[in-house]
Amino acid sequence: MKKSISYFLLFLILASISVGQDLSSQFDGQKMLERVKRLSADDFEGRGPGTDGGRRAAQYIADELKAIGAKPAKGKSYLQSVPLIGVKADPNTKLKVTGRGGKSATFNFGDDFVATTGAQSDTAGVSNADLVFVGYGIDAPNFRWNDYKGDPSRYKGKVLLMVVNDPPASSAEPGLFGGRALTYYGRWTYKYEEAARRGAAGVILIHTNESAGYGWNVVRTSNGNWRYEIERASKDKTPFLQIKSWATSDAVDKILKLNDLDLDKLRKSAQSRDFDPIDTGIKVDLTINSEFKKNPSPNVAGIIEGSDPKLRKEYVIFSGHWDHLGVGEADSHGDRIFNGAYDNASGVAALLGIAEVLAKMPVASRPKRSFLFLFPTAEEQGLLGAEYYSLHPLVPLARTAGNINIDGVNFFGKTRDFSALGEERSSMGEYVREAARDRSMTLEGDTRPEQGFFFRSDHFPFARVGVPSISVRHGDDFVSPLKGEQEEFFKSYTAKYYHQPSDEFKDWWDPSSMVQEAELSLLIGTKIANAPSMPRFNDSDEFAAADKKRLP
Repeated sequence: MKKSISYFLLFLILASISVGQDLSSQFDGQKMLERVKRLSADDFEGRGPGTDGGRRAAQYIADELKAIGAKPAKGKSYLQSVPLIGVKADPNTKLKVTGRGGKSATFNFGDDFVATTGAQSDTAGVSNADLVFVGYGIDAPNFRWNDYKGDPSRYKGKVLLMVVNDPPASSAEPGLFGGRALTYYGRWTYKYEEAARRGAAGVILIHTNESAGYGWNVVRTSNGNWRYEIERASKDKTPFLQIKSWATSDAVDKILKLNDLDLDKLRKSAQSRDFDPIDTGIKVDLTINSEFKKNPSPNVAGIIEGSDPKLRKEYVIFSGHWDHLGVGEADSHGDRIFNGAYDNASGVAALLGIAEVLAKMPVASRPKRSFLFLFPTAEEQGLLGAEYYSLHPLVPLARTAGNINIDGVNFFGKTRDFSALGEERSSMGEYVREAARDRSMTLEGDTRPEQGFFFRSDHFPFARVGVPSISVRHGDDFVSPLKGEQEEFFKSYTAKYYHQPSDEFKDWWDPSSMVQEAELSLLIGTKIANAPSMPRFNDSDEFAAADKKRLP
């Protein structure tokens, strides 16, 4: 009898919840911390996709979804297998270049360059291949820009050297390539894709700390272990590169000097529409012998049904990747496990917390549309799990109202501000701004648009197929000033913790700030779930065409 009364009182409390009401009290902050601690524990071995530790982490999330009461999203299973091909380059790999008169130079893997292959085989490479500088490696008709001038055969079988990011805007064209904001043309993924379409054999991207927003140590650790791609079907004719590589600016400078070419002058020349690719006269030899394996890894997904008999057939998708970098090169303390506590065990914990709050609500009191909680694999490998889901969705794209992505949750302390990357691109922005007003918080724009964060997490594959998407990020206007370890971690994150073994759970993490961000994300999702119609991309946005194809 007492249980019946308790359930009835809980029903009354939850049934009275209105859209916009603060649900922070419904979250269990300590449980969120425990989930982060568990997911980032050493026995999960850095949650590398395709590893035993990664499989255990995915199963842990599936078990949590089941315990919460979420329904499996793939038939009777919470797991959607993603077919992955893994390659791990021999760390003794050398890059050799030869200039005029037989002058040559050899560079070391890890210190000077990193490389992998798109050939999906254990041996790949180039021999005596011409090195061509193609500027930014961009063909963008909408900006009247083409770095691939001349006969198309000019690039076949060649290694293309290119600058990352977009060409800079000028006083004459302040809006060129989005001005300060990075477009997809500036992303390394686009540059590899475009070079492959041109028939190139390989690409060397020039790294600088300024252009990437992080140091060479991040490139080294991110590419020095297993690298994955979605396995190509036997009939798939998508072009690929034998060599996909990054090199330090210093290494590229030494390469070009073999033939008396100046890197700074080449960079400057590439900033003009009149730029014409430069045949450097340098030959490249690079053979990658790799460990090779077919290694599927699962996306994890569960559903909390909505309340409206009709609208519950439409879905708001919350996403947050579960993977990290696994076990790799040891740091100065001998630690080889990349635990990924902030990135992104914290996001997984937040999503599970949101799902738990929704699942506890009586169905009649829930938001109208349903929620799909997606935990993609292989985000750190190039958003592969989310890309696979976008091409093989578990609920129809035409009935997907929007995607809210969480990649790294605030554990420092409550803030007065937040951002939602991409909110200005679609009518989702209306609900984000409403949520900011409801919580008396300041909605910040992208504070570092030149870094292209919109293209760097799992919401982006959804945008590419026309689903309005945002990525919620915490702000930096803290209610209480940070001190000690909190302040040091916050200020030094990119330099010392990002994609490093040092991204570990700390006892000082503040659960109230995690709850604040999770509750805000749920509020945004609830507004979308209760909206009279599904959000759409703005007509002026680059993803509007895909949206109209998805929903004519």
